[in-house]
Amino acid sequence: MKALVKKAKTFLRSEDGPTATEYAVMLALIIIVALAAITLLGNKVKDIFTTVSTTLPSGAEPV
Repeated sequence: MKALVKKAKTFLRSEDGPTATEYAVMLALIIIVALAAITLLGNKVKDIFTTVSTTLPSGAEPV
């Protein structure tokens, strides 16, 4: 029983748990920012391609 309590105290004092949690939070924030950027850029790129598509002539005219 003493060994279990000693291991629990060692685990609570170590900084591995909080560090892993901080990395998980940072990773989640990076993913959120990346998804937002991809969504915004995706819509803008789609709009650009739509504009180019409507501006270009529909095809070659027969001779």
